[in-house]
Amino acid sequence: MFNAMVKKEFLLVLRDKKALMVLFVMPAIFILIISVAMRDMFTGSSVRFDIKIIDLDNTKITKELIKDLGDNRNFQISDDAKIILTIPNEYTKKRKKINIDIQDSLKSDEIEFLKAKLLKDIATLKLKIIKNKLLEFSQEAAYAIDSVKLDSDELFDVKYIKDKELPNSTQQSVPSWIVFGMFFMITPISTIFINERKQNTLARLSSMNISMFSFVISKIVPYLFIGQIQAWVMLCVGMFVVPLFDTPALTLNGSVFAFVFLSFAVSMSAVGLASLIAVSAKTAEQASTIGGISSILLGAIGGVMVPKFIMPDFMQTLANISPMSWGLDGFLNIFLKGGDILMILNESFLLLAFGFVTLSLSMIILHARMSDGI
Repeated sequence: MFNAMVKKEFLLVLRDKKALMVLFVMPAIFILIISVAMRDMFTGSSVRFDIKIIDLDNTKITKELIKDLGDNRNFQISDDAKIILTIPNEYTKKRKKINIDIQDSLKSDEIEFLKAKLLKDIATLKLKIIKNKLLEFSQEAAYAIDSVKLDSDELFDVKYIKDKELPNSTQQSVPSWIVFGMFFMITPISTIFINERKQNTLARLSSMNISMFSFVISKIVPYLFIGQIQAWVMLCVGMFVVPLFDTPALTLNGSVFAFVFLSFAVSMSAVGLASLIAVSAKTAEQASTIGGISSILLGAIGGVMVPKFIMPDFMQTLANISPMSWGLDGFLNIFLKGGDILMILNESFLLLAFGFVTLSLSMIILHARMSDGI
């Protein structure tokens, strides 16, 4: 009988094409969109200015400046640009300013960013002018100018503390939408359960002396299996599809066993919450509304919508109440830090505990409703 009930649940899920779209297609699309959209934000090259350069001085040094600006990823040189840089005549001989004419609306912070990005190349040009003038008096002093480096990699040595290591866009989006996608199991679980209740399927099963434990377990087994498929499909999207859009590929740096165990724990947590909402709601619309709002709130708090590392401290503390945050932290330990099973035990046990508690509450509520004739 138990095998037949499990088979029934699999058939019901596979027939619901909309539910499968929500569980598989939606997270995959979001992974692709968010990874590509956040790529530049995570690499620090999000702003790019189209500029036109008018060189009235036309010297070797100013031509080198134009080449350097063309190589700068924050600038795109174009004749149709709305930002015009004019290098005045005799710029390299006299103390003159470069004119910037802006024919488009730019915010004050964008203008300051533009000037900051120009500063390094302009300062390099100024040093070359000083070098040429020093050559008339002292070659030793002039060549000493060449030792001055303005590249940030030469001036700063930036290292991340291991516990604060930041993910790239793919490492952030893939685990986020694996977790979020699993929690959208609320929709198919609640729809199937409420339809069975309306059709008196539950009453008939109750009359056959089917234990409450067997009934609930038969419903969650297919979704635990689906959760594993979700996790691997999303992993493959991050590894093989996202790189096609010039975005960093995901690599499974940690233990495969840890990934499977954590995926199971997240599925258990999601199925538990979905079951609790399904047995508590009176209609499918009510269950979908409550489930959708719950998932969005847990995702917003837990770092799915906005990465936790850019949240203020009090929000990062608040995120710890969300099971999505536990799952996300565990996956980041695997993808970012090469974590093994020991590194994700804490998050996994929290997720499993949450799942067991919500499933237990589901059984209690369902038993009470069936005793009252549903």
